[in-house]
Amino acid sequence: MTLATPVLHTARLRLRPFAHADAASLFALHSSAYVMRYWDSAPWTEPARAERFITICRKLADEGTGARVAVDRASDGAFVGWCGLTGWNPEYRSASLGYVLDEAMWGQGYATEAAHAVLQWAFDTLDLNRVQAETDTRNVASARVLEKIGFVREGTLREDCVVNGEVSDTWVFGLLRREWQPTTEAIPGSG
Repeated sequence: MTLATPVLHTARLRLRPFAHADAASLFALHSSAYVMRYWDSAPWTEPARAERFITICRKLADEGTGARVAVDRASDGAFVGWCGLTGWNPEYRSASLGYVLDEAMWGQGYATEAAHAVLQWAFDTLDLNRVQAETDTRNVASARVLEKIGFVREGTLREDCVVNGEVSDTWVFGLLRREWQPTTEAIPGSG
């Protein structure tokens, strides 16, 4: 079953399917050691990784297991980052949320706004009952984003990841349909 990657609009953002033209911006984002310091894999060192990521995004949609969207600022088209759902299971009505934003875009509420838009689409389109998200316990800003959009911290996976020899713990968050708070306006706040 194919899952069409959505085009979504918020007050300040445009979320859309990835294009090959996004490869350079995507590589710049994922090759930043600072941006990726809490991610569960090392920063990219080869530009070809961006093309593979875009191919994987298309494969997710083709297989019907998720949707990742590029996030652009509506005012000038600047690449903000990406947001998406993976692991969609229609039987369990569940999926996992993920996002990465360019460091220059942090603290402006873009992560909150983009994640909320993706969740609104997902709850409306995919009939989800549960969405899960995970973040490194040191990534307090990401945890705040998740809590702002209604996620509840459910537990800690101790020493869950080892990236570049560094062991880290992971917080697991969950958002249930009955807790979801849809809105037609952007959610203010940092993110």
